[in-house]
Amino acid sequence: MSARTPSSGLPVTWAYVAGLLLVFVGERIVGAGSARWALSGVGAALALGAGAWRFARLRAAQGERRTLEGWVLGLYGVGLLALVLYFLQSDAGGLLLGEPLSRHAPRLAVVLAALHPALGVCALVPLALVEVAAAALVRAPVPETGRVRGALFSGLGLSFVLVFAFAAMYVATQADVTWDLSYFRTARPGEATRKLVRGLNEPLQVTLFFPPANDVGEAVRQYFRDLAPESPQLQLERLDQAVDPAKAKALGVFSNGTVVLARGDRREALTLGLELERARGQLQRLDQEVQRRLLAVARPRRVAYFTAGHGERADSRPVQGETPRPSVSQLKEVLRAQNVDVRPLSVVEGLGSEVPRDASVVAVMGAAKDFMPEELKALRDYWERGGRLWLALEPDGADFQPLLAVLGLKSERTQLANEQVYFRTAQQVSDRGNLGTATFSSHPSVSSLSALGGQAPVAMMGAGVLDLLSPLPAGLRVDVSVRAHSATFADTNGDFLPDPGEARRAWPLVVAVEKPASGAVKEAARAVVMADADALVDGVLANRGNAYLAVDTLRWLTGEEALSGATSSEEDLPLQHTRDQDVAWFYVTVFLVPAVVMAVGFGVTRRRGRRAPRATGTSAGGAR
Repeated sequence: MSARTPSSGLPVTWAYVAGLLLVFVGERIVGAGSARWALSGVGAALALGAGAWRFARLRAAQGERRTLEGWVLGLYGVGLLALVLYFLQSDAGGLLLGEPLSRHAPRLAVVLAALHPALGVCALVPLALVEVAAAALVRAPVPETGRVRGALFSGLGLSFVLVFAFAAMYVATQADVTWDLSYFRTARPGEATRKLVRGLNEPLQVTLFFPPANDVGEAVRQYFRDLAPESPQLQLERLDQAVDPAKAKALGVFSNGTVVLARGDRREALTLGLELERARGQLQRLDQEVQRRLLAVARPRRVAYFTAGHGERADSRPVQGETPRPSVSQLKEVLRAQNVDVRPLSVVEGLGSEVPRDASVVAVMGAAKDFMPEELKALRDYWERGGRLWLALEPDGADFQPLLAVLGLKSERTQLANEQVYFRTAQQVSDRGNLGTATFSSHPSVSSLSALGGQAPVAMMGAGVLDLLSPLPAGLRVDVSVRAHSATFADTNGDFLPDPGEARRAWPLVVAVEKPASGAVKEAARAVVMADADALVDGVLANRGNAYLAVDTLRWLTGEEALSGATSSEEDLPLQHTRDQDVAWFYVTVFLVPAVVMAVGFGVTRRRGRRAPRATGTSAGGAR
């Protein structure tokens, strides 16, 4: 009968844990009302009753079993102490003390609030391991206290680690101290900015308003010192706004931390601030910011008209009843950064009769509906008098063949596809229509892409068939500036599979057309035709190759191809993962890594446990 006595200890522990769980439910989940007091009261009574029962077992036990019962009862006591400390700092303790402990002794209340969960962990975790170890010794004539002691110490060690981890996390959160170990360096002048400075024909005054020995001021000063040798027209001066308030006021500056670029009566200001941490992002993009302001003061402002009223990507609002299409708002921002005024052009603005005379470029971005004959004639007349056209087509879009024929081109309502080189976005066979290419000519409209080569591929997310007429109209210079991969095929049946009869070749994706000036036309007419308008829509334009394609196309069309070049940036690019990659990282970090650590720990523990009995048996045999 005495050999079976220890088996009844586990139900007592279950009752003890159930009591603590009821208290937790009542206090933390229910939280108010009679249900809270009922659950908390029953739970506390159950835990106290289990403790009393264990004390009775301790008095009845003898020898080694009494030692085991003493350890278990001690863990019970720690848990009950945690329960008492909780009630003291709760509103229940406030009823006993007459006022909440947080009001009477706020520091003590905080200590108890942190101490009672720590004691709870130090009671329950070792108790679970001790009960598991003791359950294996139920039928042993003499309990092996060494094994149970090892379980007790292991549980206490694990509890201490948990308490330390939570305490360290709490302290780190409250301290709110961070260390930024990321890469940082101020951007240096890029090739495009250097070309802008070389082309200065009038003095450009750059004034830096910073106090002495300021880190931001030193970084900006070094940037302009690197840029100054490009032209003697660039004049650099550093002032302190507090020392020279009159000159600062004349330039519209009322505080330090500002850079002013002035040329004649035109001024552009760049505000950076004086704190390095806050100016970090702008310093990493300093070349872009300076280039934007240089264009504003050193170059005349140009006007780009975006046609509207035909379902173009340039429309700010979708046509009622039609499916919304990606916009080109990012492209417009890129153009504004190049000192271009973006305006709409529809029949209301005169497209039915004539393109405005102040137009530097007329852009047609993925029109879905056909233009009226009068509108096509206005675009053709604009081209004939030396205008600049930027046409981005769609396989299922408007028919521009009357205008394309004048440019020596033709298009078909057939999408291109490639089963070897493409961007995988939807995990469907239709992804084969998302073409990627790094095949560029030496034409000035893609000079930056040619220099970068495969480092800046261009994405065409749905290009159609675009080809050259044979023979070409007289007097035209046509250059295929961007070609598709040689395995690209014309998907005539729309199944995105290469079928017999579907031609494979390096199809033209972007074509630059130029008609030299002659007679009364004083300027050469230029046009760039793209087989895909999606190459310029929001999101896709974030791709480096597409951004350079847009900027260099604009510069060639406006006659500023000499300014083409890479822009320097030291900005950190965010790491991007697909949804599947995010799911994989979640499961690896949350489940796999902890499982591996626990498996290693379990293997080491089992190995030590197997060695211990053999050592004990040898010792006992020697004693006998």
